[in-house]
Amino acid sequence: MKLPFKYISADEALSVIKSTSRVFVQGSAQTPLYLLRELGKLAANLKDVELNFITVQGDIELDKPKYAGSFHINCLFVSGSVRNAVNEGRADFIPAFLSDIPDLFRSDLKPDVALVQVSPPDEHGYCSLGVSVDVARSAVNNAKYIIAQVNPKVPRTHGDSLVHTKRFTSMVYHEEDLPSIDYGAKVGENELKIGKLIAEMVEDGSTLQMGIGTIPDAVLKSLTNHKDLGVHTEMCSDGIIDLFDNDVINNSKKRIHPNKTVTGFAIGTRRLYDYVDDNPAFAFLDIDYVNDPHVIRRNPKVVAVNSAIEVDITGQVCADSIGTRLYSGIGGQMDFMRGAALSEGGKPIIALTSRTSKGINRIVPFLKPGAGVVTTRGHVHYVITEYGIAYLFGKNLRQRAKALINIAHPEDREALEKACFERFKIF
Repeated sequence: MKLPFKYISADEALSVIKSTSRVFVQGSAQTPLYLLRELGKLAANLKDVELNFITVQGDIELDKPKYAGSFHINCLFVSGSVRNAVNEGRADFIPAFLSDIPDLFRSDLKPDVALVQVSPPDEHGYCSLGVSVDVARSAVNNAKYIIAQVNPKVPRTHGDSLVHTKRFTSMVYHEEDLPSIDYGAKVGENELKIGKLIAEMVEDGSTLQMGIGTIPDAVLKSLTNHKDLGVHTEMCSDGIIDLFDNDVINNSKKRIHPNKTVTGFAIGTRRLYDYVDDNPAFAFLDIDYVNDPHVIRRNPKVVAVNSAIEVDITGQVCADSIGTRLYSGIGGQMDFMRGAALSEGGKPIIALTSRTSKGINRIVPFLKPGAGVVTTRGHVHYVITEYGIAYLFGKNLRQRAKALINIAHPEDREALEKACFERFKIF
């Protein structure tokens, strides 16, 4: 049965946005770049339109200085697309756990308008939010107006992603490629060493959560000889595909959502988007469920792997800023660190190379002034670099310092030992 629906121009659809409106923008690979470009053309008639989103991909246009009076970016995660605007004072950042953002959309940040990018309607009139359900589900449920950029290149995903055409205030047809990134291509020698160390900690039947970046892909490359792994994660990328195809990941041992990979969003290459398209083995769910630590803990042997910018010798983890310069956000790191810690046989892991590509040490005596603590020293269990594993849970500050110095870059250890002696009177 063919259901009636009508496409209109972007100019007409966006006319519901007025000065001082609060507008949610769907993110990751689903960022509606065409609608944002078209919204920029209306800037002369708008003032103080607030834009809320988490990670956005690509050139969103509205972060440029010329739009400062028309649009105010008030983001919940500082992705590369808006990093300069935030750090130059032209945009703002709201720190929040990813699992709490849907509640904000029901209360303090309730959107007037939601801009989303969706698949074409099926025969029943349902479109899919594609590979970014995460916080978009709550935004769509709570927005007064919903404007959909309909794109045939958006995959249809299962789970909480479906929205009926009758829910949309307007639909704008525009076909373009989704933003993509190949994390696997960036994996280097040190990342592979870390990946192998973590893989040795993963037991058969474990449930995996992998954060964003090259180290999670390095871990996945090292799991080819494992059996019966499951996935419950806020995001996934291309690294899971080969493990699926070889039955390493089959979700058979999970206690909740057995036989399905649970995720909030996916970001990767076109290969990944095609793989999840109409794939019933994947459930893209609302992030306030996916990232609830009480849900996460119900699966056995949860191994949560997240990265950091720097870790001090007491175990404090900075993952969102370089000093005062904001780089990312809180995201779901704490949600999964706590969930994994509470899981039976779970392992919460912070993984990072001992130095940056520019040679800056990442195991440090003190976090940089202004740096944010995303994961507290009380929540950290394992810290891993290419030089080994530091187990910190239940250890005092002196013991932690010794363990972390042992996995720092060898050329940084003498200075760390000196700092450690000055602080704790050891070494």
